[in-house]
Amino acid sequence: MSAASVATPAEPTTTTPTPRTVYLRATDAEAGIPGGRLLDEIRAELLRTTVPDDTLDALIDRAAQWSTGEAGRLGDLTGHFPTETDRAVLVRRTALGCAPLALHSGAWLQWLSSSGNGDDPTVLRMLALYAHDVGVGNPHASRGDAYLALLRHLKLSENAVPAGRLVGDQRVDDGHFFLPALLLAMSRRPEDFTPEILGADLCLRAVGLLPALTLLRAELPTAADWDIIDPATGRGESGESALALCRATVDSLVAAEGPAVAEAVRLGFRWALSGLTQWSERLFSELDTARNPAFEMAELMRLRSREGAVYHQTFQLDGRPLADWLRECATDPYPMLDALSRSRLIKPGRPEKSPLVTGLVGERGRMFRVFSPEDLAVVRRWIGFLGAPADGDARGDRNPHRALPAPPRLALPSWAAAGQESDRAPADLREAYHQLLRRTGSPALRRWATAYVHGWLGRSRHGIDRSEMPLPARWTPRGLRGWLAEMHDRHSEEFERDGTQDLPERAALVDATVQQAPLTLIDGAWIQGFTDYAHASSQTGHSLFDTYWDELGNGEAHLNHPLIYREVLDEMDVDLPPTASREFAQWEGFRDASFELPVYWLSIGRFPQTFLPEVLGLNLAMELSGVGGSYRRARLALKQYGFSTRFVDIHNTVDNVATGHSAWAADAIDTYLSSLTASQGEGALAPAWERIRTGYRSLNPPSGFLARKAGRRAAHLASRSKADR
Repeated sequence: MSAASVATPAEPTTTTPTPRTVYLRATDAEAGIPGGRLLDEIRAELLRTTVPDDTLDALIDRAAQWSTGEAGRLGDLTGHFPTETDRAVLVRRTALGCAPLALHSGAWLQWLSSSGNGDDPTVLRMLALYAHDVGVGNPHASRGDAYLALLRHLKLSENAVPAGRLVGDQRVDDGHFFLPALLLAMSRRPEDFTPEILGADLCLRAVGLLPALTLLRAELPTAADWDIIDPATGRGESGESALALCRATVDSLVAAEGPAVAEAVRLGFRWALSGLTQWSERLFSELDTARNPAFEMAELMRLRSREGAVYHQTFQLDGRPLADWLRECATDPYPMLDALSRSRLIKPGRPEKSPLVTGLVGERGRMFRVFSPEDLAVVRRWIGFLGAPADGDARGDRNPHRALPAPPRLALPSWAAAGQESDRAPADLREAYHQLLRRTGSPALRRWATAYVHGWLGRSRHGIDRSEMPLPARWTPRGLRGWLAEMHDRHSEEFERDGTQDLPERAALVDATVQQAPLTLIDGAWIQGFTDYAHASSQTGHSLFDTYWDELGNGEAHLNHPLIYREVLDEMDVDLPPTASREFAQWEGFRDASFELPVYWLSIGRFPQTFLPEVLGLNLAMELSGVGGSYRRARLALKQYGFSTRFVDIHNTVDNVATGHSAWAADAIDTYLSSLTASQGEGALAPAWERIRTGYRSLNPPSGFLARKAGRRAAHLASRSKADR
């Protein structure tokens, strides 16, 4: 096993979080970052900025000037890595040092939109900014994916997917996780840190391509799509830069919220610039120190000392067992390196003649496969440098590691001791609806939502094999496109046969429209979890994010489905409170039953990983439900009484079965099942397909006594399982 793949064990919840563990937790799409004292400590971290307050324009100029100057300073280092071997060290350490931040470029925006604010024009600007970062409409097109391609080109990506594995890569210094860990943690608490997140994002875009990456771009101009990696560049059809779009978003937020928010934006900007400055200084020190091959050799010995000490009890080095030397390496490896350099294992300046990297690691050697190829390159570089005359700079230092600054620390309480907001489960569906409109929530709300989903799915499974389930009993590699066309034909035939008969009375139409409001005003809630960075550009999830993006109008208020629905309600003289308000959930004009399905949508939307097959099935049912039939019937009813038909018209087009949401939903299922079969074999197919069928039926589950009993049983079992854990 190479040093690169040594895993970092999960930190117990009773210990203080480190940058690595915060990063690991915050990259989880279903993570819950606790509130209470933890939020106070994050705010305290934000205030530890060394950048003075100033106008936003001045801060943007300051960030750009720093970026240019720092890029030049880092670029000057290349002259101190004269050989190809040395240059490879510079490239490797720079690429890995930037990885924790660059692999998540823009991810801190992932939860700024929610079902409660998805009709807010400023939030739609935020979503548009984020959509550019993830490359909406295409798989593996995010800025982070572009950086991953660079790591793959450099053969450094073995611990980069999934994102949480990066914390186990011991080649990446702890200090490189600090800034992205806090940004990602704040992203999981958007209601608490939205202006600070936007301020930090604006700073990163003002900086543009990280100064260290300008070094890599100069070394490897064709190895990556650098324009995508650069967070300042635009990716939309308008050609507007991401920096300009972010600034317009910030201006919109400040105009809407006032001076306090403007101050919070500046704080986020200043904190991010301060963090970038400290991080870049640490990376510079690391690269400068790595000019001396003894630095990397010492790192290697420190990482491998524990396992090596077990096997070298008899081999003597300078009169002592090698095992003793290796145990001391955990705190100071340089004495052992001095002794090793004088031993018969090393021919200073001649790695090709040194037994340590020739016979001992050969097929018949006692250390065969102990060192990875990357490890051996480190050892050979060190041996090659031994005996060379000191040149008066860092390459001649005996103990270069001590030149590095101490890694930053997080003054955060343990997760368990962090405290919580009110940890009380919702009293009823209306309260649950209101609480679930937010991205964050207490552990009690999470448990409640999980049990609700399990109960709903248990009810949906009841009698599924005896029902007239539209989805076929088995999925085949031919996919669902043929079935989709057949369903569209059936909807059309049903409409042509009886779609114009028995249109509702005006009062009934208005009542139905009102009772649908808790559902329709959260359009896309069931796939809200696919805004998460890991899913928004994945092979399966990118089309679900694209659907969510469409439901909210592609960043344009006049195309936003909830706002279009409110226009119809206005025509009906129905004035509803804002969706996110408590007054909306408690509005007396709604019947309690009108919240059952919306609460299911809001609940399952929180778990894009746990309930992925069910969400895929539900998404297909939802997108196909009205195309070709019920939307056309609804159009006739609305038109009959003089109401706008725009809402149903737009859905009947964007949900189409050829190139619209229905097609994307079918393709997402086909992609998921094909990849599942390839990775887990045919045995995984049937259970996954049954879960998809259950999700499809969950849009309209049976409502009889036995079905509801099955649902209660499933919810109870889920609650007991949670309690046992």
